[in-house]
Amino acid sequence: MLNFKDKDLCVEQVKFIDIAKKYGTSVYVYSQNKIIENFEKYKRALPVNKGMICFACKTNSNFSILKLLSNLGAGADTTSGGEIFRCLRANFVPSKIVYAGVGKTFQEIEYALKSKIFMFNVESFEELEAINKIAQKLKVKARISFRINPYVDPDTHSYIVTGKKGTKFGIPYEDAISAYLLAKKKKNIIISGIHSHIGSQILEVAPFKLAAQKIKKIVEQVEKQGINIEYINCGGGLGIEYKNNQKVPLVKNLMSEIFSVFDKDKKFIFEPGRSIVGAAGYLLTKVIYRKKSGEKSFLITDAGMNDLIRPTLYGAYHDIIPIKKTLAKKVKSDVVGPVCESGDFLGRDRMLPILPQGEHLVVKCAGAYGAAMSSSYNSRPLLAEVLVSKNKTFLIRKRASYNDLVTNEC
Repeated sequence: MLNFKDKDLCVEQVKFIDIAKKYGTSVYVYSQNKIIENFEKYKRALPVNKGMICFACKTNSNFSILKLLSNLGAGADTTSGGEIFRCLRANFVPSKIVYAGVGKTFQEIEYALKSKIFMFNVESFEELEAINKIAQKLKVKARISFRINPYVDPDTHSYIVTGKKGTKFGIPYEDAISAYLLAKKKKNIIISGIHSHIGSQILEVAPFKLAAQKIKKIVEQVEKQGINIEYINCGGGLGIEYKNNQKVPLVKNLMSEIFSVFDKDKKFIFEPGRSIVGAAGYLLTKVIYRKKSGEKSFLITDAGMNDLIRPTLYGAYHDIIPIKKTLAKKVKSDVVGPVCESGDFLGRDRMLPILPQGEHLVVKCAGAYGAAMSSSYNSRPLLAEVLVSKNKTFLIRKRASYNDLVTNEC
């Protein structure tokens, strides 16, 4: 949804410079219509009555964005009691909320059961015991699927590989049948599905299909034991175009390949996050200083690693562009922040124009794992967030103040 009006870069119909003037910098900016467009691709690709699209709210848990997606009919993929709380507050239907995570506390399990969520994605034998025990105490039955680790290693960063052998996630592939047989004996457990998630920022369909084929083998063996598997939860993980001309699979192609593996009577759950909000969000920042150190040129901005940690944590690439067209000479520069760490950078060795002090830059594809992973490290208050719809802007998170930094201290 980026475009130029004369020399000014815009998101939808709003100039970034006008957003900077109205809300200050740095600030997260989201395109409402891009979020809708991305979600509708999933909605169109999944036949009616064939399952659910559950937004992975860990990618971006802002209330207004969650509310937008719940209004579009999305379900929610949650990983904590706090995320369940956020989703209920944003009017997600409880029967469309699934709950994953390797370390669900007893309190979180009880909260989820009392909230009448749809299903737990169970990740260990001890978790199964805990859910059954708490459900018995509450005199309810808990619907579950097992998250099975299919031992598929996609081509992505090691920190976001989740389906490889030896990760903390899921039930080991060789233990899957035992898990289902154990669950069958539990009086307060309803077995409803099977779940797998192999990683994130995956740019090929092949790993997803391989995981599906391995999961199908488990389904066939489980159903021979008289256990019906209604839902196939394929997780999320579809990548986005962080770099220009990076090829990303079409959602409809991903789904059709997975559908082809399973019987026609199965229902499906998909848990996209990054592919819905990632490319719909931007970090708007200001150049506060310029300097040289040896042969290196630096653009020092008012956004740092505490605001967008992905480049520091993963070595992730985000395209960075000025908000005004310019014919100024380009030089190789590091775009860095004010945090007192050598690892504080937004981009290294970028060919950027020699910008005047006070000019602005946009960090692209920052809608997923940007604001959601931000912190107040160095006692830097959390940023404001703004939603753009056509020619209007809406403040959806206030900029934190210095007082907010100490609100909960005793």
